[in-house]
Amino acid sequence: MEFMKRLTVWQKRGIASVLGGIAGYAYYYYIGCMSGTCAITSNPYISTGYGMLIGLLLIDKPKTEPKDHTDGNDNSTAGQKI
Repeated sequence: MEFMKRLTVWQKRGIASVLGGIAGYAYYYYIGCMSGTCAITSNPYISTGYGMLIGLLLIDKPKTEPKDHTDGNDNSTAGQKI
């Protein structure tokens, strides 16, 4: 896991997209549609592109800001019309 901590964001995205592309092409090769009626799996370029996109989406999770821990009773009136 130390290896993943040293990588930059762009390196992680590159690795994820390459692995996703390999998985997308493998899906086309082993499972793909030979009749040509399947929009994604009948073309190796499209299935590879979708695999790359899925790889990127899996690695890029949205950054969440730490929330203030309160007891649930926020009695402030900031931003509220009274």
